[in-house]
Amino acid sequence: MTEITQSAQTEIPAREQVKFYQVGSFAVGNRLADLQWRSLQSDPNRKNSLTSGHRACQGCGEALGARYAIDTASTAAKGKMVAINATGCLEVFSTPYPETAWTIPWMHSLFGNAAAVAAGAAAGLKAMGKDDIRVVAQGGDGGTVDIGMACLSGMFERNDDVLFICYDNEAYMNTGVQRSGATPPAARTATTQPVGEHPGNVFTQGKDMPRIAMAHEIPYVATATVADLRDLEYKVQKAMTYHGARYLHVLVPCPLGWGSNSNLTVTLARLAIQTGLFPVYEAENGEITSVTKIRRPAPVEAYLKPQRRFAHVFKGPDSPEVLARIQAIADRNIKRYGLIEMDSLDEDVRERILSAPDDPAGRFAAALPGRQAMDVSNEPETD
Repeated sequence: MTEITQSAQTEIPAREQVKFYQVGSFAVGNRLADLQWRSLQSDPNRKNSLTSGHRACQGCGEALGARYAIDTASTAAKGKMVAINATGCLEVFSTPYPETAWTIPWMHSLFGNAAAVAAGAAAGLKAMGKDDIRVVAQGGDGGTVDIGMACLSGMFERNDDVLFICYDNEAYMNTGVQRSGATPPAARTATTQPVGEHPGNVFTQGKDMPRIAMAHEIPYVATATVADLRDLEYKVQKAMTYHGARYLHVLVPCPLGWGSNSNLTVTLARLAIQTGLFPVYEAENGEITSVTKIRRPAPVEAYLKPQRRFAHVFKGPDSPEVLARIQAIADRNIKRYGLIEMDSLDEDVRERILSAPDDPAGRFAAALPGRQAMDVSNEPETD
């Protein structure tokens, strides 16, 4: 691919109408904007679906993401909503027996069957003539990308009337920061190589769950982060206008698992977008319809350095190669999704992005410099 994909910018009415001088930023409040353009979170009289008293860590991105998303979904459903929660961080910190921080009808499922339980809840409500009650399922990346993937794929295939939200903090944080199928290359976890020639997660593993959801050609798929409240609220509201299977993948930084300061949660989520490492887009019926454009790509080092899980990347003898491969992944995303207007770039940055390899992680190559790639050949080794 030598040319960048041409993609439309996601148009969010509220964000288009709110001027920077009215609020000083695109933050949660926006209380100087007209009522119709304010974010849901700016209402001081709003009812929090996830209220105070839970036991999330300081700076927890998942707590932010869940409150933003479920508040919006509940409002869109006029309060007629049931939430199904997979086992994981969100379930553990919000419902330590016999307490709960949820103010909505809420059900705890097993680690891997939240999608199946949600599908059953939707079917049961429909059988009782209560199909005006909407069903939302939610879980972390472990319960979505790994353990729950079979049930989720079945929900997609049947096109069950469920919105499934994955809060992706890129590891099994609840049980001690073990690697998941969403852990990025080179990130260190409790179950990746701790020392040696190439510590951290290998480059040839992992799953791109939003693209897997798109492959099912369900009505709506979108990605979002806790750094852009208006984008997240817009996509949840839009998802609730559809019936059938819908999937929302939200990046939620975890200070504990990422080894970052608790006050950097939103900053890191924003840098994930601005580097291109986490592309933000929406898709309908398997086709991308719009993306969140990047004004100017940030270098991946700006995103990686504040996280101790990547500290070894800057110390090893092969650091330049590892950083180059991570940068190539970001550049490939920019090119693949059309995340930037190329005319706005300096010549050297434009050339780097256009020359980004189609396989920077080395999934399909027999060998690449730097980390050893997966051997995809069937030929026996010879001397």
